[in-house]
Amino acid sequence: MSERDHTTVADGENEITLGLLHAVHENSTMTQRTVAGQLGIALGLANAYLRRCVKKGLIKVKQVPPNRYAYYLTPKGFTEKSRLTAEYLSSSFNFFRKARRECFELLERCKTRGWTRVALCGTSDLGEVAALCARELEVELAGFIGRPGDASGAERFAGLPIASSIIELGQVDAVIVTDLTSPQTTFDDLRRVVPAERILTPNLLRVTRAAVG
Repeated sequence: MSERDHTTVADGENEITLGLLHAVHENSTMTQRTVAGQLGIALGLANAYLRRCVKKGLIKVKQVPPNRYAYYLTPKGFTEKSRLTAEYLSSSFNFFRKARRECFELLERCKTRGWTRVALCGTSDLGEVAALCARELEVELAGFIGRPGDASGAERFAGLPIASSIIELGQVDAVIVTDLTSPQTTFDDLRRVVPAERILTPNLLRVTRAAVG
Protein backbone atom coordinates (compact mmCIF):
# COMPACT_ATOMS: atom_id res chain seq x y z
CA MET A 1 0.00 0.00 0.00
CA SER A 2 1.39 3.43 -0.97
CA GLU A 3 1.87 6.33 1.44
CA ARG A 4 -1.06 8.09 -0.18
CA ASP A 5 -3.28 5.06 0.34
CA HIS A 6 -2.24 4.89 4.00
CA THR A 7 -3.17 8.56 4.39
CA THR A 8 -6.57 8.00 2.78
CA VAL A 9 -7.31 5.07 5.10
CA ALA A 10 -6.24 7.07 8.15
CA ASP A 11 -8.43 10.01 7.10
CA GLY A 12 -11.39 7.67 6.68
CA GLU A 13 -10.84 6.13 10.10
CA ASN A 14 -10.53 9.53 11.74
CA GLU A 15 -13.73 10.73 10.08
CA ILE A 16 -15.66 7.70 11.35
CA THR A 17 -14.22 8.14 14.85
CA LEU A 18 -15.14 11.84 14.82
CA GLY A 19 -18.65 11.02 13.63
CA LEU A 20 -19.04 8.45 16.41
CA LEU A 21 -17.79 10.82 19.12
CA HIS A 22 -20.11 13.53 17.81
CA ALA A 23 -23.09 11.15 17.82
CA VAL A 24 -22.40 10.09 21.42
CA HIS A 25 -22.02 13.72 22.48
CA GLU A 26 -25.35 14.56 20.83
CA ASN A 27 -27.29 11.66 22.32
CA SER A 28 -26.00 9.36 25.05
CA THR A 29 -28.90 6.92 24.55
CA MET A 30 -28.33 6.41 20.83
CA THR A 31 -28.16 2.85 19.54
CA GLN A 32 -25.38 1.32 17.49
CA ARG A 33 -27.83 0.84 14.65
CA THR A 34 -28.70 4.54 14.72
CA VAL A 35 -25.03 5.52 14.61
CA ALA A 36 -24.37 3.13 11.74
CA GLY A 37 -27.22 4.75 9.79
CA GLN A 38 -25.97 8.28 10.51
CA LEU A 39 -22.42 7.45 9.46
CA GLY A 40 -23.43 5.31 6.50
CA ILE A 41 -21.44 2.27 7.65
CA ALA A 42 -22.27 -1.34 8.47
CA LEU A 43 -23.57 -2.15 11.94
CA GLY A 44 -20.61 -4.44 12.61
CA LEU A 45 -18.17 -1.66 11.72
CA ALA A 46 -19.97 0.78 14.02
CA ASN A 47 -19.71 -1.79 16.81
CA ALA A 48 -15.99 -2.25 16.15
CA TYR A 49 -15.28 1.48 16.28
CA LEU A 50 -17.37 1.87 19.42
CA ARG A 51 -15.41 -0.89 21.14
CA ARG A 52 -12.15 0.71 20.03
CA CYS A 53 -13.21 4.06 21.47
CA VAL A 54 -14.17 2.43 24.77
CA LYS A 55 -10.82 0.62 24.90
CA LYS A 56 -8.97 3.89 24.25
CA GLY A 57 -10.86 5.57 27.09
CA LEU A 58 -12.73 7.98 24.83
CA ILE A 59 -16.18 6.64 25.65
CA LYS A 60 -17.60 5.04 28.78
CA VAL A 61 -20.59 2.70 28.80
CA LYS A 62 -23.29 2.42 31.44
CA GLN A 63 -26.09 -0.13 31.43
CA VAL A 64 -29.56 1.31 31.89
CA PRO A 65 -32.78 -0.67 32.22
CA PRO A 66 -34.34 -2.37 30.45
CA ASN A 67 -31.33 -4.07 28.80
CA ARG A 68 -30.02 -0.91 27.18
CA TYR A 69 -26.78 1.02 27.28
CA ALA A 70 -25.90 4.70 27.59
CA TYR A 71 -22.68 6.07 26.14
CA TYR A 72 -20.80 9.08 27.42
CA LEU A 73 -17.70 10.95 26.27
CA THR A 74 -14.89 10.95 28.80
CA PRO A 75 -12.71 14.07 29.26
CA LYS A 76 -10.22 12.31 26.99
CA GLY A 77 -13.04 11.78 24.48
CA PHE A 78 -13.92 15.50 24.49
CA THR A 79 -10.29 16.37 23.85
CA GLU A 80 -10.02 13.88 20.99
CA LYS A 81 -13.25 15.16 19.43
CA SER A 82 -11.86 18.70 19.43
CA ARG A 83 -8.54 17.54 17.98
CA LEU A 84 -10.16 15.52 15.20
CA THR A 85 -12.55 18.35 14.37
CA ALA A 86 -9.67 20.82 13.95
CA GLU A 87 -7.72 18.27 11.91
CA TYR A 88 -10.71 17.51 9.69
CA LEU A 89 -11.33 21.19 9.00
CA SER A 90 -7.73 22.00 8.20
CA SER A 91 -7.31 19.05 5.83
CA SER A 92 -10.66 19.17 4.08
CA PHE A 93 -10.27 19.92 0.37
CA ASN A 94 -13.90 21.01 0.26
CA PHE A 95 -13.63 23.38 3.22
CA PHE A 96 -14.08 26.69 1.39
CA ARG A 97 -16.91 25.40 -0.76
CA LYS A 98 -18.76 24.08 2.29
CA ALA A 99 -17.93 27.16 4.34
CA ARG A 100 -19.30 29.55 1.73
CA ARG A 101 -22.51 27.58 1.25
CA GLU A 102 -23.19 27.23 4.96
CA CYS A 103 -22.30 30.85 5.79
CA PHE A 104 -24.70 32.02 3.08
CA GLU A 105 -27.46 29.85 4.54
CA LEU A 106 -26.92 31.15 8.07
CA LEU A 107 -26.77 34.80 7.00
CA GLU A 108 -29.90 34.40 4.87
CA ARG A 109 -31.60 32.88 7.92
CA CYS A 110 -30.65 36.00 9.87
CA LYS A 111 -32.21 38.24 7.19
CA THR A 112 -35.39 36.17 7.16
CA ARG A 113 -35.72 36.44 10.95
CA GLY A 114 -35.06 40.16 10.97
CA TRP A 115 -31.73 39.86 12.74
CA THR A 116 -30.11 42.87 11.15
CA ARG A 117 -26.85 43.10 13.14
CA VAL A 118 -24.74 39.96 13.45
CA ALA A 119 -21.43 39.21 15.18
CA LEU A 120 -18.86 36.55 14.33
CA CYS A 121 -17.05 34.67 17.07
CA GLY A 122 -13.52 33.54 16.22
CA THR A 123 -11.02 35.06 13.76
CA SER A 124 -10.26 32.34 11.22
CA ASP A 125 -10.54 31.35 7.56
CA LEU A 126 -14.20 30.60 8.26
CA GLY A 127 -14.62 34.10 9.69
CA GLU A 128 -13.16 35.59 6.52
CA VAL A 129 -15.55 33.55 4.38
CA ALA A 130 -18.51 34.70 6.51
CA ALA A 131 -17.41 38.32 6.22
CA LEU A 132 -17.28 38.05 2.42
CA CYS A 133 -20.70 36.40 2.29
CA ALA A 134 -22.17 39.14 4.49
CA ARG A 135 -21.00 41.80 2.03
CA GLU A 136 -22.67 39.98 -0.85
CA LEU A 137 -25.92 39.63 1.09
CA GLU A 138 -25.71 43.16 2.53
CA VAL A 139 -25.94 41.90 6.12
CA GLU A 140 -24.40 44.21 8.72
CA LEU A 141 -21.63 42.59 10.76
CA ALA A 142 -20.94 44.21 14.13
CA GLY A 143 -17.46 42.66 14.25
CA PHE A 144 -15.59 39.71 15.68
CA ILE A 145 -15.61 38.45 19.25
CA GLY A 146 -12.04 37.35 19.91
CA ARG A 147 -11.26 33.91 21.29
CA PRO A 148 -8.21 32.52 23.16
CA GLY A 149 -5.58 31.72 20.56
CA ASP A 150 -6.66 34.48 18.16
CA ALA A 151 -3.92 36.81 16.97
CA SER A 152 -3.06 38.86 20.04
CA GLY A 153 -2.81 42.62 19.72
CA ALA A 154 -4.81 42.81 16.49
CA GLU A 155 -7.62 45.36 16.47
CA ARG A 156 -9.25 44.34 13.19
CA PHE A 157 -9.72 41.19 11.12
CA ALA A 158 -11.21 40.88 7.63
CA GLY A 159 -11.94 44.60 7.78
CA LEU A 160 -13.97 44.30 11.00
CA PRO A 161 -13.22 45.33 14.61
CA ILE A 162 -12.23 42.66 17.14
CA ALA A 163 -13.84 42.92 20.57
CA SER A 164 -12.97 40.99 23.71
CA SER A 165 -16.67 40.48 24.53
CA ILE A 166 -20.03 40.74 22.84
CA ILE A 167 -20.94 43.72 25.04
CA GLU A 168 -18.24 45.83 23.36
CA LEU A 169 -19.96 45.41 19.99
CA GLY A 170 -23.19 47.06 21.13
CA GLN A 171 -26.57 45.80 19.96
CA VAL A 172 -26.18 42.36 18.37
CA ASP A 173 -29.13 40.24 17.18
CA ALA A 174 -27.26 36.97 16.59
CA VAL A 175 -23.79 35.42 16.68
CA ILE A 176 -22.26 33.01 14.17
CA VAL A 177 -19.51 30.73 15.50
CA THR A 178 -16.46 30.95 13.22
CA ASP A 179 -13.86 29.55 15.62
CA LEU A 180 -12.05 26.62 13.98
CA THR A 181 -9.82 25.75 16.94
CA SER A 182 -12.37 25.01 19.68
CA PRO A 183 -15.85 25.57 18.21
CA GLN A 184 -17.63 23.49 20.86
CA THR A 185 -16.05 25.43 23.72
CA THR A 186 -16.88 28.69 21.96
CA PHE A 187 -20.53 27.68 21.58
CA ASP A 188 -20.75 26.55 25.20
CA ASP A 189 -19.22 29.85 26.39
CA LEU A 190 -21.54 31.93 24.21
CA ARG A 191 -24.70 30.23 25.42
CA ARG A 192 -23.99 31.59 28.91
CA VAL A 193 -24.63 35.12 27.65
CA VAL A 194 -26.62 34.65 24.42
CA PRO A 195 -29.85 32.65 23.91
CA ALA A 196 -28.97 29.38 22.17
CA GLU A 197 -31.44 30.05 19.34
CA ARG A 198 -29.47 33.19 18.44
CA ILE A 199 -26.14 31.37 18.24
CA LEU A 200 -25.70 29.97 14.73
CA THR A 201 -23.22 27.19 14.00
CA PRO A 202 -22.12 25.98 10.55
CA ASN A 203 -22.67 22.23 10.24
CA LEU A 204 -19.05 21.68 9.24
CA LEU A 205 -17.96 22.61 12.79
CA ARG A 206 -19.82 19.59 14.19
CA VAL A 207 -20.93 21.53 17.25
CA THR A 208 -23.28 19.78 19.67
CA ARG A 209 -26.08 22.22 20.41
CA ALA A 210 -27.89 20.16 23.04
CA ALA A 211 -27.14 21.14 26.62
CA VAL A 212 -24.83 18.55 28.14
CA GLY A 213 -25.00 17.89 31.86
